[in-house]
Amino acid sequence: MTDWFVRNAREMEWTENAMGAYCLLAADQFAINLNVLPKDAPMALYHFEPHQEGFLVLRGEATLRVGDETRALRAWDYVHLDPDVPHVITGASDEPALVLAVGSRVGGGRATYPEDPDPKAAYAAFGEQRVVESPL
Repeated sequence: MTDWFVRNAREMEWTENAMGAYCLLAADQFAINLNVLPKDAPMALYHFEPHQEGFLVLRGEATLRVGDETRALRAWDYVHLDPDVPHVITGASDEPALVLAVGSRVGGGRATYPEDPDPKAAYAAFGEQRVVESPL
């Protein structure tokens, strides 16, 4: 096992469906991924996780929903979420948003979807992920 590595996001595998394009950069002690979000496309279903999460908008505009509050996000806005904070980020402009997401994976646990009793079926409505060229 290697204890370090360098990866270029443009050369890594990207997948895409109606939610946009996605690239998983790392997923061991913490997960790091890039998300390209077209207008009105959510990064995920409204959910919360048992770990803290962070999101950095690198390009474009997005909308953050936390509970009953909605907040516009633009390039270089950073969002910090403590564990168990329900949220979703959605693309908000004609230019797709590029969002870097980071979340801890220490201690196990999975996402909880308070508004959808069957998240597997809800995600299926966006279509299967297919491998695509890097959108970067």
